[in-house]
Amino acid sequence: MEHYPRIAIVYLSFHCEPYMDDVVSALKKLTYPRDKVEFIIVDNPHPTHGPSVRYIEDHVLPLSEQGIIPHVTLLAQKENLGFSGGNNEGIKWAIDQGFDYVYFHNNDGFVAANALEPLAKVMEEDKTIGVSQSLMLLHPETDLVNSTGNSFHFMGFGYCDEYRTKMKDLDFPPVKDISYASGAALMMRTSLLQEYGLWDEDFFLYHEDFEYSFRLRCAGYRPVLVRDSVFYHKYQFSRSITKFYYMERNRYGVMLMFFKWRTLLLLIPMELALEVGLAIFALKGGWFKKRLDIYAYWLKPSSWKLWLKKRSFIQAIRKKNKVTDRMLMKAAKADILFQDPSMKNPLLIYVGNPVMRLYYRVVVRGLIWW
Repeated sequence: MEHYPRIAIVYLSFHCEPYMDDVVSALKKLTYPRDKVEFIIVDNPHPTHGPSVRYIEDHVLPLSEQGIIPHVTLLAQKENLGFSGGNNEGIKWAIDQGFDYVYFHNNDGFVAANALEPLAKVMEEDKTIGVSQSLMLLHPETDLVNSTGNSFHFMGFGYCDEYRTKMKDLDFPPVKDISYASGAALMMRTSLLQEYGLWDEDFFLYHEDFEYSFRLRCAGYRPVLVRDSVFYHKYQFSRSITKFYYMERNRYGVMLMFFKWRTLLLLIPMELALEVGLAIFALKGGWFKKRLDIYAYWLKPSSWKLWLKKRSFIQAIRKKNKVTDRMLMKAAKADILFQDPSMKNPLLIYVGNPVMRLYYRVVVRGLIWW
């Protein structure tokens, strides 16, 4: 590649001590030109362990000063800004300093030595690509996939594609169109972030990567996976009550933002059926009160005012670029394939997914022509 654009790696630190040795080791081996890379550490203080600033100052910044790793900028936060808010701090710094791209780097992973070149090459050569994701492999089980892109279910759920599939069993092209890019390891153009806004901080956790990929879809850009860019992820599925709250609250939000009222009306029967199953799941899992909190949130006029404002913003982008619901639904999947074995049950596999496949064929693909 003759031209090397400037890339700011935004590392969202959240009790980074258990992971930083691998991160630093990977940075030492980066083959991308050092003078074109900035490693931005945005430290979100952990509620239990506190900030990691002292650790970073003692163990990371000296390596930067000695030129052993790319130059490091530390942006210490006074409070946890969440995924979107933390990454936005890094984005704003990168834009102010004139960088061409930002690369989101999850706290609990690290990049392969040559991870940046394929992403930069693909995005420089194809301006229709708005966001590109690295191939995410599990660590230490590096023969298994974490994500080959994320899948969007037509009812708003999201999950990792090909989770725990053996790499040797997969065959896909160097650049693959995907439903949406995982926020754990993706690259974006700073020019588009300036034009279409930063990541939505009201999401706080979960679905914000889905929202931004679809925001760019509405603007006419594609999310893709770049096979030859690899990110190793020490992924662990956490079944915290907080996680389920934000996943479900934000699922309703993205559906409201992106789809026409008539589409949402057609999906109501399936959503009502899902609500019964999810209520049972919440009761069994001990988080039914949080499920009620989700309903309470959406019963507030202030919540509707907030999300309808977001809807107006997205619908204006859609209208300008003539993006239809049918075009957006082409990226959707009919089955829910949650990655964690504990989330799978016979009712979902043998009843839920077959019913949803039929509903998708008849209603979503058969009736949604707008």
